[in-house]
Order: sequence, then C-alpha cells, then structure tokens
Amino acid sequence: TALAQMQERLQLMIKRLAGNIPYWIFRRLEEMEELFGWFLKNDKRYILFLQQDSREHLTFMAVNREIPKYLDATLWSRGFPAILTSGTLKAGNGFARTRQMTGLEKETGVRECVAESPFCYQENCLLYIPEHLKPRKKGSREEAEQLAGQIRDLVCSTYGHTLVLFTSYTLMGNVQQLLRDQIPFPMVQVWRNSQEEIARFKKMENAVLFAAGSCWEGVDFPGDMVSSLIIVKLPFSVPDPIHEAQKEQYRSLESYIQTIVVPDMQKKLRQGFGRAIRTEQDTCVVSILDHRATKKGRYRSDVLEALPKCQMAERIEEVEDFIRSRKVERYYS
Repeated sequence: TALAQMQERLQLMIKRLAGNIPYWIFRRLEEMEELFGWFLKNDKRYILFLQQDSREHLTFMAVNREIPKYLDATLWSRGFPAILTSGTLKAGNGFARTRQMTGLEKETGVRECVAESPFCYQENCLLYIPEHLKPRKKGSREEAEQLAGQIRDLVCSTYGHTLVLFTSYTLMGNVQQLLRDQIPFPMVQVWRNSQEEIARFKKMENAVLFAAGSCWEGVDFPGDMVSSLIIVKLPFSVPDPIHEAQKEQYRSLESYIQTIVVPDMQKKLRQGFGRAIRTEQDTCVVSILDHRATKKGRYRSDVLEALPKCQMAERIEEVEDFIRSRKVERYYS
C-alpha cells in the first residue's frame, strides 16, 4: 500500500539522517514513522482518522484511548498526592465526567470540593432566555433571521457593549451579514486566531463583538466592555471520530448523551458564561437564544444546573430595566 511505502521511505530517511540533523527534527520523523505503524496495524489503543483542513490538506490523527488507564497506573494507584483544580472541573452537579477523563472513576480516596465564586451573580447578573423561540432547521435562512432579530433587539436594549458567542463560524457569518445595516453600533467579527480584532473591540466604547472558537474561554472583558453576553446556541460538541469511538462504549444513545455529551456541554457553557462577570463590580445580562434551554426545552434543567443562581427573565423589557437600573450615565455616552 501507499502508506506502507511511505513508512519504508521514512525509515530509510531516519537511518540516513541520524546524527546529521537537529534532534527535535529527528524525533519528529521518528514520531511520524511510529504513527504510520499504528495506522498499518490498525492499533486498537488509538482512535485513528484523517482530518482535512480548510486547504484540503490531510493530517493523520491518533488519539490514545487509554489515557485514563495510563494516569491511574502512573499516578493514582501509586499513591502520589495531587490537587486538580480548574474553574470548569465540575459539570452540572458533580465531578463524574472529570473523574472518568482522568482515570479517577474507581479511586476511593478522592475528596471533592467546590469553592463558590466571590461574585454576586444573584444581584449583578440577569439570565435571559426568551420563551417565544421556535426550533428552526439548522443552517437555514429562517434560523439566521430569527437569531439576527433577537440579537438586534438585545444589542439595542443594552446600547452595544455586547459579546455574541457562536458555535459555528458559518452561522456567525450569516447572522452578521443580516445585521450589517441594522445595528447602530460598531461591529467586530473575530475569526480564527484574530487577536487584533479583539484588541480593537476593547478600545471601543460600545461595540458588538461576534466571536466563536477560542473566545469561549481565556479572553477577559472587565467592566462595562461586555455588559451583554449572548450565547447563540448551547455548545454541544460537533460529532467527530473521537466522539463516535466514545459512543461505542455505551449500550444506548441516551446513556452516552447523559454521561458524555451533556457534561461536556455544561463545562463549555460555564466557560462561555464566565466571559460575563470578570470583577466584583461588573453587571451583565446573559442571554441564551437556544430553544432547547426554554421552559419546555429538553436541556433546560441541564443549563440551569451548570450556571450560578441568577435573576431570570423572559421578556426583552426586563433586560432594558436591568441595564437601566445598573448602569450610570457615562455608560450611554
């Protein structure tokens, strides 16, 4: 096969170049040769697949299935003391998913602790989930138009100062196009790794930032910069070979969804929610525009379980009242 020939040539190249090139390059060649070996043997320790980028270049991917087992063998079962800490280790009401991922499922000496946030969300944060949201066909113009209308009303109600988080770059582009002439505030759109656009947004007084990808975590917008956070869709993982392999371990789809899919969504949702309140003085409206989070939605309880206790709202007028009651005159100038 072509893959076997590639591995053969790579082995010859490694022998010929040994000692004549920098070690880090030599080591990368060895890793490539090892990777091809896993594919040729269909090594069951790994999830093996090909990934195509935007330029249609193929990458050989191998994800180890046995990381939890490896961590248990090298750390936990040998009695090494350790502290695992993060703002999003907890999913929903427990640490079951984190324990599964880190090989701690069967360990009995694990102590769990939740340090409550110092921020007063009950006073300073309003969670807005409009009840009149209707399910629309994914990727349709109707979906983009419904979201564009909701976002326009929210941006005007909070006088800009908005971060809109998407789970799809395609949907983000479609909605932004519809809103281009409908919002009286500067609009900034962040594509992959566009730190310049984030910096530009931070220099503006009342702009609207459309973002996806890495902006769900690791970006800091303190003060009035983001006084309205709009989460367009619940951040469920996109199906891929890794998730398909995980699904095979469960007897039913429902069991897989509740054990893997929902906890992962809850963690990502908490990360996105964390962009709203960054200091003890911040005040913000967080809006979720996904019909699955409404009172009759399938994931309502999972959403509320993942987030801190906040005031709740269903009408846009409540959003306007909240902003007026929390913001001073210079916020509007």
